[in-house]
Amino acid sequence: MSHRRYDAEALLTWATACLQQAGAAPEIADAVAYYLLEGDLLGHSTHGLIRLLNNADWLAQGKSLNKGQPEVLAERAATALWDAKFLPGPYVMPKAVAKACEMAKQAGSGTIVVKRSQHIAALSAYLTLATEQGLVVSIMCSTPGQQAVAPYGAKQAVFSPNPLAVGVPSTEHPLLVDISLSMTAAGKVRQAKANQQRLPYKALITPDGQWSDDPLTFFQQPGAALAPLGGELLGYKGYGLTLFSEIWTMALSQYGRTQGHQDGDANSVWVQVLDPSAFGSQSQFIEEVDALFAQARAAQPIKPDKPVRIPGQQACLNKQRQLREGVEYSAATLKVMQRCAERYQQPLPEPL
Repeated sequence: MSHRRYDAEALLTWATACLQQAGAAPEIADAVAYYLLEGDLLGHSTHGLIRLLNNADWLAQGKSLNKGQPEVLAERAATALWDAKFLPGPYVMPKAVAKACEMAKQAGSGTIVVKRSQHIAALSAYLTLATEQGLVVSIMCSTPGQQAVAPYGAKQAVFSPNPLAVGVPSTEHPLLVDISLSMTAAGKVRQAKANQQRLPYKALITPDGQWSDDPLTFFQQPGAALAPLGGELLGYKGYGLTLFSEIWTMALSQYGRTQGHQDGDANSVWVQVLDPSAFGSQSQFIEEVDALFAQARAAQPIKPDKPVRIPGQQACLNKQRQLREGVEYSAATLKVMQRCAERYQQPLPEPL
């Protein structure tokens, strides 16, 4: 089975039905289906509908709460700590971003820290909730129950492959940054293994301290680890950023290595939104952002046929194209989606 394309609306209806069949309340099914599909539309195929089976199984098995709201544990004018109580991440995250936006409009900034959110999928899927309001947003996430990334200079995994995302409005496409603080995300390694491909660079450390680009290393050699961002020579940078992200998420939420180490894929999350108008003129802020982007794009490229792009530019184009032409899936991803369709008795839509 080769790559196939599917109508986005048909996929959304199908995914929602699978989640409801797994026991999700309608509002939870709607949110999870929408934001998983949004990940695919933006090009983050490792965190799109390939994750639907996981989310449905967690709901069916009681590992995700199928209804309810996050509990507010602490709150001030511009900060709050929430306990998501294992509600699905794609249901919790839009609420957290929306609340942080509301705080930012009142106080200039808003920060929501969330503990015990079930896996939140692609961080970039939530960024435009803020940027479309002219606000600046940053999100970090960690997984207390996962040890996959080695500290710099080590060959033993300690950290999770923590993503960092940033969204900034501009006149044209928003800046959408969504990166892992490890050399690659675990999902990318799984995807390479499923597609029988090697990684594009040596991002894995074997138990004996060797560097590898073979995804099988990660799954077949107990004790293998992902390398921190920067790799063999500059990994101290990614190591420092990883410590930063785990402190801002796990330590601030008080849900980390000492509390959530047996909770699988559940996440600790940090969301912060800033309102540029609290610091000065909104229009001048956008003018500066536009000028910065224009200068970056105007820089002479190394390869003339590959001009400089702004992060998020391709993601926005991907979304527009896939909404128009259909959402594309590989054979490996379709195999997982088909298992979900069979398990929850909801046939996949016909391909385009």
